[in-house]
Amino acid sequence: MGQYTAPLRDMQFVLHELLHVEDELKQLPPHADIDAAIIDQVLEEGGKFASDILFPLNHTGDREGCHLDAQTHTVKTPKGFHEAYKQYVDAGWPSLSADPEYGGQGLPLVVNNALYEMLNAANQAWTMYPGLSHGAYECLHAHGTPEQKELYLPKLVSGEWTGTMCLTEPHSGTDLGMLRTKAEPQPDGTYRITGGKIFISAGEHEMSSNIVHLVLARLPDAPPGTKGISLFLVPKYLPRPDGTLGERNPIFCGALEEKMGIHGNSTCQMNIDGATGWLIGEPNKGLNAMFVMMNAARLGVGMQSLGLTEVAYQNALAYAKDRLQMRSLSGPKAPDKPADPIIVHPDVRRMLLTAKAYAEGGRAFSAYVALQIDKELKHPDEAVRKDAEDQVALLTPIVKAFMTDNGWIATSEAMQVYGGHGFIAEWGMEQYVRDARINMIYEGTNTVQSLDLLGRKVLTDNGARLRKFGAQIQSFIEENGLDETMSEFITPLADLAEKVTKLTMEIGMKAMKNPDEVGAAAVPYLRVLGHLVYAYFFARMAKIALEKQGNGDKFYISKLATARFYFARLLPETAMLIRQARSGAAPLMELEAELF
Repeated sequence: MGQYTAPLRDMQFVLHELLHVEDELKQLPPHADIDAAIIDQVLEEGGKFASDILFPLNHTGDREGCHLDAQTHTVKTPKGFHEAYKQYVDAGWPSLSADPEYGGQGLPLVVNNALYEMLNAANQAWTMYPGLSHGAYECLHAHGTPEQKELYLPKLVSGEWTGTMCLTEPHSGTDLGMLRTKAEPQPDGTYRITGGKIFISAGEHEMSSNIVHLVLARLPDAPPGTKGISLFLVPKYLPRPDGTLGERNPIFCGALEEKMGIHGNSTCQMNIDGATGWLIGEPNKGLNAMFVMMNAARLGVGMQSLGLTEVAYQNALAYAKDRLQMRSLSGPKAPDKPADPIIVHPDVRRMLLTAKAYAEGGRAFSAYVALQIDKELKHPDEAVRKDAEDQVALLTPIVKAFMTDNGWIATSEAMQVYGGHGFIAEWGMEQYVRDARINMIYEGTNTVQSLDLLGRKVLTDNGARLRKFGAQIQSFIEENGLDETMSEFITPLADLAEKVTKLTMEIGMKAMKNPDEVGAAAVPYLRVLGHLVYAYFFARMAKIALEKQGNGDKFYISKLATARFYFARLLPETAMLIRQARSGAAPLMELEAELF
């Protein structure tokens, strides 16, 4: 059923030739000894695990799904999932980028990020189990008490225990300010948690001995809205001080969601019936703590769609080279065969190149963001840490929304390459489309990400973060503006950068008079910024490819052709998007609700 090979060559190009990760890591004391050879070895082994162990379980896991025993509230994952997770834990993969103080290997996030692309490409539903655990680890590492860290982090780092985040409730959805789950203080310093949560990925399963739920709830005297939300640690089994498991905590899976995709992941409705919990961080400031996990999850969802884009592209490419149908419009290309392979047809190439460009652009962009997180966390210079923090804040909603939009586009185009066979389950392509669709919805819908980008990350600081990143782009433009071989990339990049500046100012002025202007412009605005970012990285990659295309390595010829396709066929979408963003709120808001 299909195929997947880790794109190691392109990963190495991004990490070593584009981002010069080894040199960057030398500036970060905890990672100063990590060189390119170590990184390549880790990725090679990760690629083997993804393609040999996880990929064969993807289609079967989708067909089988998860099963709930309503009497015991236990969930069984698809055949092979548990065994694969044991191999994952035995090989030490959960600890890759975790703190050595708690048993981690201490590798940088930029390496862990590349691993997760491969895992998601091979099996997104399976990867959500350890992926959410890593987010829980990050949250506790940042906000847990010393006692909580000592007890829980080694278990999460080793993979012996897994984690979830329990946010959403049936009546409130994205509006967390409306949540009703209660937390009542107990004399022993614990809290009694009562309520219900929905859409809890990996909420119940048999793959780990314990599940650490991070639950948002309200204290009795909490103020209304988001300012009255606290975060609690609610384990499935109550651990004893030595880490062994005690009694079952009453936080149960009441039902499994019937979903469009990611069938191999147990998406649960969780019933919390007076469960014992412990406060994480300060009372009524739970969102501050949870945002550590939520931001990690948003980056993780971007990697989910990048993985799906890559695996869908690989399979569509193999099919297009093998499938014979019709003759080329310019004459037979395989005269010894009854028809030509469909890769000779221009529109099939458009679909393949769309997926290829979105995979390669997303890989460069997400690796850059992961490297900025490493700098934010580990660089000794406070000013560098602050600059990196600003970039991560600006770019995270673009990673989540732009990359998942593109994953939906790319998987759909890849399925289209197959024609009717793409719509048939046995070929595996329709699963990628179904799985990709959730990525635009959860961890904050892409509209929410767009509002966050434009409203919070751009307009609230009068564009200071955006200007910082824009200065980086402008510097590259000025350095290469006189290079004639780069003009096909520099000219449209400079043009779009100028248009983004004008568009931002225009929306900002309108929003001062009518806040609905932000909501009307946000989605096309984020996509424009996404294209600006991709154009910048494709221009940088094209520069490298131009310098090295004569060395006989066809990789650089392919990279240059992909960059040219991106600028010629994908970047022009920004013209339409800018017109949409400028059209304002009136076309959306003037129609009375009863007239719809």
